[in-house]
Amino acid sequence: MLEDRTAAASSAPWPAAYPQGYAVVDVETTGLARDDRIVSAAVYQLDARGRVEDQWYTLVNPERDPGPVWIHGLTSEVLDGAPLFGEIAGEFAQRLDGRVLVAHNAAFDWSMISREYARARADVPVRQRLCTIALSKELGLPLPNHKLESLAAHYGVVQQRAHHALDDARVLAEAFRPSLHLAAEAGLRLPLLACQPLTEWSDGPSPARSAGIGYQPSSSYRPATWRPSRKRPACPYPNPGRYAPGGQLVQGMRVAFSGDTSIDRELLEDRAIDAGLHIATSVSRLTSLLVTNDPDSPTSKTAKARSFGTPVVDEAVFVQLLSHVTPAPTGANRA
Repeated sequence: MLEDRTAAASSAPWPAAYPQGYAVVDVETTGLARDDRIVSAAVYQLDARGRVEDQWYTLVNPERDPGPVWIHGLTSEVLDGAPLFGEIAGEFAQRLDGRVLVAHNAAFDWSMISREYARARADVPVRQRLCTIALSKELGLPLPNHKLESLAAHYGVVQQRAHHALDDARVLAEAFRPSLHLAAEAGLRLPLLACQPLTEWSDGPSPARSAGIGYQPSSSYRPATWRPSRKRPACPYPNPGRYAPGGQLVQGMRVAFSGDTSIDRELLEDRAIDAGLHIATSVSRLTSLLVTNDPDSPTSKTAKARSFGTPVVDEAVFVQLLSHVTPAPTGANRA
């Protein structure tokens, strides 16, 4: 039994800096893009040591085509009588309030949840999240890959209904508990990341979505990543170098983003591109600036920025800088 494996550890001294409670979450969605919606959600509430306190599950009417039915099994007929997200937002929030959100690939779950709350004009009471993929890497678990089923198999947790939100949340809760205890025993700092609620967003559906209820997402649904690849035009200006703190941005500068932003990331990137900046997907010695609201987060981008001495600013400063981007020198266009 999983409880037997962690019984001895449960009486051991516990790191005082660890959170006092967790909300293990799983959401099933209509797809992976910015205009996709949640179709079901589940929360397992855990105490400070990972013991289950409560569980909750709901279907959600996405008000659109349900997307990959072959994955989550939820048809339009099943979802037709389900509540809208705005109708369950309050109860969902009560399950999250004051807890660290835990999910497998937490960036995806948080992005979908934060967008739904933004649409509902409601507050989501989550300030930190923990990704069990990141925790598994920190622990050095000998997993063949970072799929949920591999983590479950490592701890002997039996999956009953894969891609059913309630069972996936149960499986993750049972697998998270021993990982949490291993981290506590090792005195490991948990890979917690800040959660930035959305204050500005755009649903902007792609042309394929405009076909309406008959939309079939088989060609665009990509299980490998929550954000589908987006082809952007090349920046027409050469890189003028690093941003000088206190100065102005210059067209052609390479800007990278890390962590959550209150303005939808794609909107922020669009504005940067319109201003003549280059969006970098990673941080290198050529990166002019890193934008992050959580500079102390243990992400690869912030770590590289520190090692390279790359200037770092938060979102508010970056938005202000965007309003006064210096034009590239005459004749500096690549063309």
